[in-house]
Amino acid sequence: MSDLIRLQPEGLVGPGNRFHIDAWGQAAVNLITHAHGDHARTGSAEYWCAEPCAPILRHRLGPDLRIRAVPYRKPVRLDDCWISFHPAGHILGSAQIRVEQGSRVWVVTGDYKRDADPTCELFEPVPCDTMITEATFGLPIYRWASTRSVTGRIVDWWQRCREEGVTALLFCYALGKAQRILAELTHFTQEEVLLHGAVAALTRIYREQGVSMVPTRLVSDAEGPTEGRLILAPPSAHRSPWMKRFRAVSTAFASGWMAVRGIRRRRGYHRGFVLSDHADWKSLLDTVEESRATRVLVTHGTSDTLARYLRDVKGAKAEALTTHFGEGED
Repeated sequence: MSDLIRLQPEGLVGPGNRFHIDAWGQAAVNLITHAHGDHARTGSAEYWCAEPCAPILRHRLGPDLRIRAVPYRKPVRLDDCWISFHPAGHILGSAQIRVEQGSRVWVVTGDYKRDADPTCELFEPVPCDTMITEATFGLPIYRWASTRSVTGRIVDWWQRCREEGVTALLFCYALGKAQRILAELTHFTQEEVLLHGAVAALTRIYREQGVSMVPTRLVSDAEGPTEGRLILAPPSAHRSPWMKRFRAVSTAFASGWMAVRGIRRRRGYHRGFVLSDHADWKSLLDTVEESRATRVLVTHGTSDTLARYLRDVKGAKAEALTTHFGEGED
């Protein structure tokens, strides 16, 4: 019997090529796990996604996009398959995609994390026969501390910047990570945070969906000097002409990659905060076990390492699956 979901040059494809999942090229029906750029691309005739993902997808890919927004956990018929979207906990609207055909069930996780996040629904395990899982941080060195403790360290750094009379410039991905930080900051403060334009546009969409965050304002609309203020900006703004407006700054980057000391030095940040929107090593192993999958396909990141560990240590039927998905916005 052929695989229910196959890897083709244009991406992950369902039976009879009737749908794609996070297609790399054009597709008649493109099922989207989440709205990050390596998973949601232009060119498809129709997009299916979880309901909270739809406004972000329109913002990123265009207002005229043809979208079918599906409530979490609601099965929808697509030819002879049942499709449903289940919370992945990665960012707002992120989903695992469950595909059922007859007695077979496959789950494509997309990107996911197991830590609680006030900006999106908590990940929930989805039992299946075959699971396609990410492995962005699929090494034992990656084990995350609690989000609250990391946010506390960000607040401490911000306070030190204020005492030293410098601007606290925190770089983080504009979709997901920035809003997560703004929401977690409500446990410590209600002080206003300044935003780069790319972060502000997406933060507005989160607010429209009811996500509670600290007050924010565009950097360009700020009154008075920025010394002592906290600013969130995307990594693309680091060392760009945009930074010339600030006199004295302390820079930091919030990412799971900050768990590797050399990366912070190479990227030229003063500080690094280990905060990831992907599953760490233990969470990856727990998720595979809880899925009860008899076969596991591992993609992007350290896929070979995780697949080998699942085979050699856990006795699972596992193999690496080479895709075009990137390391993900973390």
